[in-house]
Amino acid sequence: MTEWNQFRSLDFERLKAVMSHPVLLDLRNIYDPERVATAGFKHISVGRCTQDPRPGS
Repeated sequence: MTEWNQFRSLDFERLKAVMSHPVLLDLRNIYDPERVATAGFKHISVGRCTQDPRPGS
């Protein structure tokens, strides 16, 4: 995990609104891939399969 709490609880809606390409590169495996994909992000992490955004997100 990370010692910085602000990275553990990102506001995915706000973050997605300011990104032209919603891609989350999770090098510490902090985020649940399903939750991130449901929020509309492509989730890339170390040692796990890449999750693409879910339809309708």
